Amino acid sequence: MFKKFKPTYMLDVIYHLTPEELAKHNIKAVLTDLDNTLIAWDNPNGTPELLQWFETLKEAGVPVVVVSNNNAERVAKAVSPFGLDFIAHAKKPLPKGMNEGVTKLGLPKENIVMVGDQVMTDVRAANGAGIRSILVKPLVATDEWKTKPNRFMEKHIMKYLKKRNPKMDWRGDLGE
Repeated sequence: MFKKFKPTYMLDVIYHLTPEELAKHNIKAVLTDLDNTLIAWDNPNGTPELLQWFETLKEAGVPVVVVSNNNAERVAKAVSPFGLDFIAHAKKPLPKGMNEGVTKLGLPKENIVMVGDQVMTDVRAANGAGIRSILVKPLVATDEWKTKPNRFMEKHIMKYLKKRNPKMDWRGDLGE
């Protein structure tokens, strides 16, 4: 019933996603959500860990594209310090933004992963587009008002999924 919301992987934080982990799973590029995945929704400044993560992926030749439901002005302002490409108005949970990201990257879907903090939008959109997904814990415990209904539903969906998939749990790596 909720299979379309099941993430492929679950990581504690996006910074645990290393080039080595990606290579083990034949992942050559990363699509990622913005708010509460890369940066706190209410604070557009990245952390030193985030800057190091971007640098590590860049050195390894792993492109990162932000896929956000926010407007282009908001996303551009948030990602410009990091020099990232982005898709705004992604319309998640629809696969539109994921498919635009795949086109932008020019790689097969099996070589791309989507990272996000919400099953209702990020994971659902990735699954709809046929892309593997990584669910990460939100960076901060608060959410923008429009995200709160999703979080309410997410609790029920995750409870259902974990009951049927006992190995589905937060990890520090992608596993084997």
